[in-house]
Amino acid sequence: MKLISKKLKKGFQRKKGRNNSGKITCRHKGGGHPRVYRKINFQKIKINCSAKIRTIEYDPNRTGRIIGVIYKDGSQQYQLCPKGVKIGSELIASSKATLTSGNSLPLKNIPLGTNVYNIESAPGKGGQFARAGGATALLMSKADSFVTLRLPSNEIRLFSENCWATIGKVEPKYLEKVSLMKAGRSRWLGIRPTVRGCAQNAVDHPHGGGEGKAPIGKTHPVTPWGKPTLGKLTRPPKKYSDRLILRRRNRNLRTGS
Repeated sequence: MKLISKKLKKGFQRKKGRNNSGKITCRHKGGGHPRVYRKINFQKIKINCSAKIRTIEYDPNRTGRIIGVIYKDGSQQYQLCPKGVKIGSELIASSKATLTSGNSLPLKNIPLGTNVYNIESAPGKGGQFARAGGATALLMSKADSFVTLRLPSNEIRLFSENCWATIGKVEPKYLEKVSLMKAGRSRWLGIRPTVRGCAQNAVDHPHGGGEGKAPIGKTHPVTPWGKPTLGKLTRPPKKYSDRLILRRRNRNLRTGS
């Protein structure tokens, strides 16, 4: 059964790694199979208005599945699919909602030890944290007007108790990691070939040149424009959200060092 409204879908032209001037700002992107974008409203939550799940769909633009819901007032929306729900189930966003998968509540009304996703960074801003397929955050403690959450990256961060979150975990697209099997499948996804810097000429990359398999000739790896990379921190040293972070994510897992 499909959603009646076609306004929830629109054509989607990907940027393919270029800015508004047409210059490449992110390499190795381009091509790819055409996609239809499903509009998911993270900013507006209908409070105290129950919705029934009409469809559970695949979304090529996300790592998790999505659900099409119809509210009691007749409006329709796409939302992130919580794990374990079925077609016909009812969801609601309310401060007195039950703690079942898919219901949304303020963080101050959610008990400790609950898994949540689609978390607001500020009250009324809309869900921004833990939205990928299989992602969930753990509610650890409450103090004053703040709630402590452990995010999927193992970062421990403070959120306002008035921020909303959804109970449960995002339903992933695949149960296991899928092998691409061939180079063409990467091109379908919009991923262009990547060439190692040491395999290029010296005129094209700082790592290039030399006779045979030569080392890069530098104390640390650099980008094609000579900037440090592979472990270089890119987060601003004084960011507004630093005061909310109690423990940073483990960067060694990300860099492989």
